[in-house]
Amino acid sequence: MALVLPAATVQAQDKSIVMASTTSTDQSGLFGHLLPAFRQASGIDVRVVAVGTGQALDMARRGDADVVFVHDQVAEEKFVAEGWGLKRQAVMYNDFVLIGPAADPAKAKGGNIAEALLRVAAAKASFISRGDKSGTHAAELRLWKQAGADLAAAKPSGYKECGCGMGPALNMAASTGAYVLADRGTWLAFKNRADLAVLVEGDKALFNQYGVMVVNPAKHPHVKQAAAQAFADWVVSPAGQGVIASYKIGGEQLFFPNAGR
Repeated sequence: MALVLPAATVQAQDKSIVMASTTSTDQSGLFGHLLPAFRQASGIDVRVVAVGTGQALDMARRGDADVVFVHDQVAEEKFVAEGWGLKRQAVMYNDFVLIGPAADPAKAKGGNIAEALLRVAAAKASFISRGDKSGTHAAELRLWKQAGADLAAAKPSGYKECGCGMGPALNMAASTGAYVLADRGTWLAFKNRADLAVLVEGDKALFNQYGVMVVNPAKHPHVKQAAAQAFADWVVSPAGQGVIASYKIGGEQLFFPNAGR
């Protein structure tokens, strides 16, 4: 069913918006699947700027985006509480996985991410951190902390920060035989795996929630609120949720819709 905006609103706003989002939603291929369906439903074009979640939220604070689609719930709730976003809505989830060499020299394989990280540190194995204030980087730091490792005091000897997106971080891990925390969506879309494999999955601490927020026009009057809200409403509607659920690679679903939960 087509999404209909009020005629006056459509005339008042250019029918395109800027969305600040994450490298994981972009590099997994989700937007190539999702956004054409939204354009067909609404007539609205979405230009994606894919950066880490922290950078995406900073873009929105500067007024350089109309809508934000990211995955760091604590940062998202702070963004709304400070008045930068109108409302946070849950959209979908997947999970993080610990990737590493199939031979697993640190013996990290298992179902407990905290234990796995401590084994990587103890083995002085190479670990690639995004180091870019992204949602994945925030999750990684949280997981190290839960494991009892104080990275602010001392980083493990094999710990390297790339300051890069998920795809480049996986490429570094593949070329150097390192461990890396990745979102499952980007991992499934990643082609250059070399001898990397999923070593840790299924731990509840690896849950990865995504949310959408329209930038508050009270902060930035040029924000295209109606068109941005149309996207936010559509992506949590049965139509948008169905498109998310239908995105698969090799028969495997990458993201699981959970709007309203």
